[in-house]
Amino acid sequence: MGIVAVFIPGIPTTEFILLSAWAAGKGSPRLQRWLESHPVFGKMIHNWRHGRVVARRAKISASLMMSLCLVIMLLTVKHRWIIVLAALGMAAGAMWMWSRPERVEDAKPGDGMAD
Repeated sequence: MGIVAVFIPGIPTTEFILLSAWAAGKGSPRLQRWLESHPVFGKMIHNWRHGRVVARRAKISASLMMSLCLVIMLLTVKHRWIIVLAALGMAAGAMWMWSRPERVEDAKPGDGMAD
């Protein structure tokens, strides 16, 4: 799902990649090592495991994609209550995402993902 989400706007890429990395770490050390050394996703996984860090570039990208999806919904969805619910969900997700540290050095001690 994480790979598919890279190409389809509106699907949360980061969450699926992190969930996959967590599950892989539980079931296959080999797959976990491969994911952590992956040229595209490795740094994201490393940052999350060492302080639940979300890079500024990822925050900006996610915020722009959420905004684009909201504009598309405004133009195509007839039921406004659906748009309001989606906007509230996106706002909550964005607030949480922007509350995460942007560098491993800024993360609080003990804030890493348990292995």
